[in-house]
Amino acid sequence: MSLLTPDIGLIFWMLIAFGVVFFVLVKFGWPIITQMVDERKKYIDDSLESARQANEKLAKIQEESAALLKQAREQQSQILADAMEQRKQIVEKAQTEATIAGQKILEEAKQQIEVEKEDAIRDIRRQVGLLSVEIAEKVLRQSLKTDKDQMAMIDRLLDEMDNKK
Repeated sequence: MSLLTPDIGLIFWMLIAFGVVFFVLVKFGWPIITQMVDERKKYIDDSLESARQANEKLAKIQEESAALLKQAREQQSQILADAMEQRKQIVEKAQTEATIAGQKILEEAKQQIEVEKEDAIRDIRRQVGLLSVEIAEKVLRQSLKTDKDQMAMIDRLLDEMDNKK
């Protein structure tokens, strides 16, 4: 039965041992434990603050990268628009130059055709003139075979010249 009911002396010495242990823990253990808990709490708070700052920096960097990407896309669009405009201008310039060159070639061809036409007309007139002279000569030879016919023709030509004056 003594196991279930302790003696007063045992209780006394247990209380003193407990008091000494409690005093030693309060004097030396609790400050170290609370200091370590406070340090751990400070470390966790600092880590959370660092993580929050890192998240803010990451958000800023993401915003900046999004802004840079948007700016790059706008510049790309502008460069493409400028390139399309330059291509359009080059094509229009080439078409204009081709049209002008074609008109110039056409004008030169028309002038050459006109010159060749005038040359052909002169050549035809010269040939017609020569043929006319040859025909007239043959006709005159036929009609002026005798000296009497020749004298009559000369008189008639002289009379016509006198009438024209």
